[in-house]
Amino acid sequence: MLRLEKRPTPSRFWTAATPVLAVLLTMIAGGLLFMILGKDPFAAIRTIFWDPLFNEQFASYSRPQLLVKSGPLILIAIGLSLGFRAGIWNIGAEGQYIIGALCGAGVGLALYPMDAWFIFPLMVIAGALGGLLWAMIPALLKTHFRTNEILVSLLLVYVAEQLLASMALGLMRNPEGGGFPGSRNLQQYPSASNPELIAGTGMHWGIVAAFIAVIASYVLLNRHLLGFQIRLTGQSPRAARFAGVNPNALILFCLGTSGVLAGLAGLFEIAGPAGQVSIDFNQGYGFTAIIVAFLGRLNPIGILLAGLLMGLTYIGGDLAQFMLGLPAAAIQAFQGMLLFFLLGVDVLSNFRIRIGKTEAA
Repeated sequence: MLRLEKRPTPSRFWTAATPVLAVLLTMIAGGLLFMILGKDPFAAIRTIFWDPLFNEQFASYSRPQLLVKSGPLILIAIGLSLGFRAGIWNIGAEGQYIIGALCGAGVGLALYPMDAWFIFPLMVIAGALGGLLWAMIPALLKTHFRTNEILVSLLLVYVAEQLLASMALGLMRNPEGGGFPGSRNLQQYPSASNPELIAGTGMHWGIVAAFIAVIASYVLLNRHLLGFQIRLTGQSPRAARFAGVNPNALILFCLGTSGVLAGLAGLFEIAGPAGQVSIDFNQGYGFTAIIVAFLGRLNPIGILLAGLLMGLTYIGGDLAQFMLGLPAAAIQAFQGMLLFFLLGVDVLSNFRIRIGKTEAA
């Protein structure tokens, strides 16, 4: 019979190999899913992973979109990874993403049609503060009342979604929009827009912020005392307390940082690719970023690569829906499989599989 044997220390080989194995298993399981739906599995996998980058018929549009889709995922996942490393579970980044977008857009819309250079920087500050304040709700409840940050942060996502719908239908609705839901298009308001910095590349300020976040988090985790405290708390909370780590301060820092980065992602998205406050503005980036964080092994460089891979599945998934007629739910299930298989095979990092009889007690 098969049994699991605890390793003395986590396997460095399997720690590095499990993301690759999870991707391969996802392709196999996804291929079976597509086959059940009556589609050619090889054509579907090729359309998702190959055609957006190397098929010249689509690549001119898809390549810039890779950065557009990956930027918010990387930015949010970097913030989440800091908390996850310390055992602080912010599952509500989607809500912080929405609130950051609403706060940032609110500043821009309030100053319309003023033409001034400082409007976009003010929107960036407002977006960061919006995400921070929304993340502080579960942070303060946890530090003062010992509530579960998973439940509180997750439930706040639904509150944020209702606020988004309310703003799109009410206070932020375009007065010149003929009564249709949605705000003015910020892309058409130069002082409040987040355009491409280099034409045809998809590079905008949100992508720049994502790369800065990757570098800053790498330095923090590997070269700063606070990064050592984060890693120590995640590995051994008791040892961290003996080392003088303040758990409440760490909770506030980790949840606050993830809220700021999620809020910034929302602001850069609503001022750029999305363009306006709408009922369906949120696309699940906050939840998908959880997959990105774990697929990247909570490592900043790994998250950068995982974010690009997940962004590719967004682009390829849209292409597969258009070219092959795959339902959107199948693409979402395919993306979810990635986390499922990653968590499943991750057991190999800490356990060996043994074949034989269980030893008698």
